[in-house]
Amino acid sequence: MSNQHFDVLIIGAGVSGIGMACHLKSECPGKSFAILERRQSLGGTWDLFRYPGIRSDSDMFTFGYNFRPWTGGKVLADGASIKNYVAETAREHDVERHIRFGLAVKTADWSGVDKCWKLTALNEETGETEHYTANFMVGCTGYYNYDQGYKPDFPDESDFRGQIVHPQHWPEDLDYTGKKVVVIGSGATAITLVPTMAEKAAHVTMLQRSPTYLMPLPSTDKLTLALQKILPEKTAYRLTRARNIAISRFLYQRSRKSPQFMRRLFLSIIKRKVGDTADMRHFTPDYNPWDQRLCVVKDGDLFQAMKAGKAAIATDHIDRFTETGIRLKS
Repeated sequence: MSNQHFDVLIIGAGVSGIGMACHLKSECPGKSFAILERRQSLGGTWDLFRYPGIRSDSDMFTFGYNFRPWTGGKVLADGASIKNYVAETAREHDVERHIRFGLAVKTADWSGVDKCWKLTALNEETGETEHYTANFMVGCTGYYNYDQGYKPDFPDESDFRGQIVHPQHWPEDLDYTGKKVVVIGSGATAITLVPTMAEKAAHVTMLQRSPTYLMPLPSTDKLTLALQKILPEKTAYRLTRARNIAISRFLYQRSRKSPQFMRRLFLSIIKRKVGDTADMRHFTPDYNPWDQRLCVVKDGDLFQAMKAGKAAIATDHIDRFTETGIRLKS
């Protein structure tokens, strides 16, 4: 196939790729560009992951595009809403027609002789290899392996008679109603999965090697809703975005300067949410706030599930899998 040349090639049609394309349209209107996307739909992460309860763990007023207001008062949005937001942005800025779906980029090399990038991409539908050149290449691929998500090797995993599911490859027909579930890990995915699955499952246990700092956050911003009623849409958005960035920056900087004070503050908030009977060892990390990202608990749903007896946390290491469950090292 003949070579196709563009001023700019963007790899990936997720949040970053679409945002980059929109800025190119407005800032460099005379430049040619294309977006190479392996999947058959835009959205990236928000198209790939379909597990129950998938949502953002950053507030949408700062996670969203600064040139296209995130409307409404919803702070933490579900995956489908975020994908729709990205798709609507692509259509409004006329970048959707620049996306070439079903192309898996295989090689990308800079040619010092020709002073351009040279790429090969496999058309996964036809099996043909396509060739591209570009003056600039922008990687917006994220860090997920689409074919196989990260999965630790657990001893005797094959002995387990139940079903093992990876969130990245969630079966559409999976029915966990009335079943006992163990969610391994305590990152953003687990914090989302546990309370959502607890609505139907008999019981859900979150098994973690070590605790993570948790921060309850309302899913709806009442102040933003009030501002939207009295101010123009863009003005309300800019004020909300600036406020949220300022709060996040303050919390991060204060955590760096006064880690012990912020540690006590965060843990006191959690203690009020989980109650006096909860074992705080499951919520007390051995590192300072913001050494790792905080995990957001939407409307305190995880704590509510625990109080209702529908969910629990276990902090331990996995020894091995058995026919009926997991044996811990303790």
